[in-house]
Amino acid sequence: MSIERIVLAFAGSMVLISLALAHLHSPNWLWLAAFVGINMLQSAFTRFCPLAMLLARLGKKPGTAF
Repeated sequence: MSIERIVLAFAGSMVLISLALAHLHSPNWLWLAAFVGINMLQSAFTRFCPLAMLLARLGKKPGTAF
């Protein structure tokens, strides 16, 4: 898996997990979904993604996501 696909899968998982936790426990878990969304939006403009940088250091290869 390429860095881009891992980042997309991780972000999608975090959003779904936060929605499930908000439904089952507390609406405050929606802040996690908001944080993930804000991070995705800023990375689209700044090309700064902490998870992508970590994966690159761990040896994952970049690729074409689409």
